[in-house]
Amino acid sequence: MHLIKILMIAGAICLSTTQAVAQELTKEKQVLFTYGDFYPKDVSGYEIVVLESAHFDSEDIEILKQQNNTVIGYISLGEVNESAAHFPQVKDFTLGKNELWNSHILDIENEETRESLMNIFQFNMKKGLDGMFLDNIDNYTVFGPTPEKKDALLDFLQTIHIVFPEIYLMQNAGVSIIEDTHPYINSVAKESIATDYNFEKNKYQLREEEVFFQLLQELEKANKEYEIPIILIEYADTQKLKKAIKQRLKENPWTYFIGKIDLQSIPDKN
Repeated sequence: MHLIKILMIAGAICLSTTQAVAQELTKEKQVLFTYGDFYPKDVSGYEIVVLESAHFDSEDIEILKQQNNTVIGYISLGEVNESAAHFPQVKDFTLGKNELWNSHILDIENEETRESLMNIFQFNMKKGLDGMFLDNIDNYTVFGPTPEKKDALLDFLQTIHIVFPEIYLMQNAGVSIIEDTHPYINSVAKESIATDYNFEKNKYQLREEEVFFQLLQELEKANKEYEIPIILIEYADTQKLKKAIKQRLKENPWTYFIGKIDLQSIPDKN
């Protein structure tokens, strides 16, 4: 009798451990961020795939949508790189330069700029994408270069929802203005709360623990107040650092992604 009980308890512990591992793996593997080219048939089982749509045609997008739940493309609403296809249309209306990324700051209040951005949305929705990943939203916070353009951003987001009522929008950063943007977005991504990539030294590293907890609290507050799903994006180049990131995020309920800083490759699932 005692042996049966022991076996039952051991089985329950084993099952519980297996479920915990499965949940952890699911939490990590739910979302993929990659701006490089890849074979659509090789990507499956993700809740959300964020990609650079210029690499893919409508057939590719259809394959990805069959194998994954939500597929969205990249767009920056705050800056434009000189290599971007729409740079010639907006370059004369930009407001300065971000030397770190060699990109130019957009004036989203400018009609030509808004039209150019809207054309990108039209192009991507026509391809069959479910929505868009909105980068550089932090430009419109008090910490960015154009906080005075926040109302113009909100007006643009409202217009996007009028034109595309079913669109899925993921906001990147800009946590301090979620109180304004949350009616228009479906989720918020935040880069580097556990990690802190050093651009000057090209070095992957963990963030100071005190800052990590501060950023975590800010996200928890936004998540609680506005019921916005949170997705974390972390950067690592070694298994050791990856393991340290997982340890930091162990108690966190949110989905997270770990990859290289350039987001050009698909991380190994093993």
